[in-house]
Amino acid sequence: MDPFATLSDWPGRTAAAVVQPDGSIERWGDTAEPFALASVTKLLTAMTVLIAHEEGTLDLDEPIGPGGSSTADLLAHTAGAAPDTLDQLASPRTRRIYSTSAYDFAANAVTARSGIAFQDYLDEALIIPLGLRATRLSGSAGAGARASVDDLVRVVDAWRRPVLIGETTLQQAVTAHLPDLDGVLPGFGAQHPNPWGIGPEIRGHKEPHWTAAGNSPRTYGHFGQAGTMLWIDPDARTAAVALCTEPFGRWATEAWPRFSADVLASAT
Repeated sequence: MDPFATLSDWPGRTAAAVVQPDGSIERWGDTAEPFALASVTKLLTAMTVLIAHEEGTLDLDEPIGPGGSSTADLLAHTAGAAPDTLDQLASPRTRRIYSTSAYDFAANAVTARSGIAFQDYLDEALIIPLGLRATRLSGSAGAGARASVDDLVRVVDAWRRPVLIGETTLQQAVTAHLPDLDGVLPGFGAQHPNPWGIGPEIRGHKEPHWTAAGNSPRTYGHFGQAGTMLWIDPDARTAAVALCTEPFGRWATEAWPRFSADVLASAT
C-alpha cells in the first residue's frame, strides 16, 4: 500500500513523511522545504517548556497562569483562557478551551524565569540538539513557527522516545491531562470528552476526527490551520507528517483521515 497515494489530489503544494514500525522513513515531495506550521508550532513550544520543567526553570504543577492555572493547564488547554486573549472564560480545570494565548503565556513565563528570550531558549533546547535546519519561530509561540518535513521527523522522534526529556516527563505529556473534560476540537466540533496531553492532542474516541478511524485511541499529535498535521500512533508504532500550503478547510477533514488510513495500511 502506498501511503502517499492520495496526496497528489491535495490542493496546494504538499510534502510528507511516514515513519514505519521498523524505523524506516518514506518521503513524498520536497521534504526540505519550510512550511508555515500554524498550531503544529505548539508541539515545539510544549517540548521546550517540558525541557524547562526538567531544567528547573518552572514546574508543570506550578500555578503560574490566569486564575491559578498551572503550567500543565496552559499546555493542555485547561487554564480557562480564551483562544486569543488571556480573558478567563471558565475556571481552571473545569473545561477544555483551546487557547493559543495560553502558549504565549507559558513561553513568556520561561523567558521571565530564565532571562532568555523564548526563541533563544527553543534554539538551545530543541533546534540545535535535534539538528533542525529549517525550523524558525517568529511571533506567537503557539502558532508562529516554520519547519520542514525533514525537521518534523526529528521532532517526532523526540515525542516518541526520551531524546530531549526523561521517560517520566514524556509519558506524562502524552497522557491525557484531566481526561474527562469536555471541549471543542477546532474544526471538528464538541467532543465528550476531549482528551489532551501536555502539548499534543490525544485522539481518544473522538468523532469526527482528523486522523483515521483505525488510529488507536492513544494516538497523539497536532494539526494547524495552515494545512499541517502530525500524528504518532504508539500502538501501530507509526507516525505521519504532512505539510501543505493550502489552509485547513473541508478538504482537510476529508483528506487527512484518508491519508492516515493509507499510512496505517502501509505499516510494515
